[in-house]
Amino acid sequence: MLDISSVSNTDDLTPILGGYWPGIQIYYPPIKYNPLDGSYETMDQAKLRLQKHAYQTKAHTLLFDLEDGCRMKEMSRELLLQELPRFPQRNFQIAIRINPFRTPEYEEDLKLIKQIHKHIDVIMLAKAGEVYGDAEIRDLSSWLVSIGSDLTIQPIIEHPRSLQIAGDMMKYPTVKHVVFGIHDFSKAMAYKITPRNWINELQTYFDMVTLEARINGAGVIGGVEVMLTKHNMPDSCVEQKDIRRWLDLHGDEASRVVFEHARTETAMGLTGKQVIHPNHINLCKVAFTPSPEEIEHNVAILKAAIEADALLGGAIRFEGEMLDPPMFGKALQTILRAYALRALPAEYRAFAVDVLIRLPVHTIRENWPYGRI
Repeated sequence: MLDISSVSNTDDLTPILGGYWPGIQIYYPPIKYNPLDGSYETMDQAKLRLQKHAYQTKAHTLLFDLEDGCRMKEMSRELLLQELPRFPQRNFQIAIRINPFRTPEYEEDLKLIKQIHKHIDVIMLAKAGEVYGDAEIRDLSSWLVSIGSDLTIQPIIEHPRSLQIAGDMMKYPTVKHVVFGIHDFSKAMAYKITPRNWINELQTYFDMVTLEARINGAGVIGGVEVMLTKHNMPDSCVEQKDIRRWLDLHGDEASRVVFEHARTETAMGLTGKQVIHPNHINLCKVAFTPSPEEIEHNVAILKAAIEADALLGGAIRFEGEMLDPPMFGKALQTILRAYALRALPAEYRAFAVDVLIRLPVHTIRENWPYGRI
């Protein structure tokens, strides 16, 4: 049995589940180009924009890009150095995407991280493993230890060479999630992908990444959408009927495509998705996060299984269906997924702990392939 006595009183499941998930990650350019006047922001303008938009983001992760999406790299580093220590209390993660291993810009990025590592949560390594293999993760992990940091690393798989060694990169304890960089990957494969069908067009490689991730207990962060939506889905849309109504009344084609992509990636068990526009956040968030009705339904399934003493063996009849342990495992996955995305109501956390206490370690591992239980 898994010893969770240390969390049974606090209802803190993160030590068991491997931490909160990256969830919806929004790219945030530190210094932004203004096409209206054809120039980049000043430092003061960038600070005001950050305070206005970044402080209150509804995304699970705020991702500062110092690589491909960043032209003013030196100025961007200075902005982060000044502003990250001033961030107010937050319930989201902060990640920094750094430049490829051992490039001059990479060395400058490490100088920045050494100064601000206490104010961020994740390093995202661009073009991971393409030149030096998994030694890139080994060396970066060792460097983090040398500065006394507990940051995690999210390698971005952007080339077939990286995909070939994905399992090796995932073996390092600093790697809990990897990113599938669909646009650079398709470029390296000389594939022509489309904004509407890129999941199907890259399905084979997507499956390879997720297979390696399941074997190694890592999560996978999905692809970046390029279609821009006109409207922002309101926070009140959380149930399927609300979402369908909003999409019918206010959603454009881009909204429907982005939402369906996020639903597909959710069904694949992905632990996050990257977005480039604030209007994408809620669309993808409601696709990734179990709704209140869905959580209550799955709690009811597990309660019925416990009452019938069928959690580890046996079948029950529930709302016109015959359910057995594999179905109970899926119900548990839904509840734990909600917790990993910071959406499980407090009243159900103790229940989740109670269910886990009843399960052998190997059963928990079967039902929760993320983290290294």
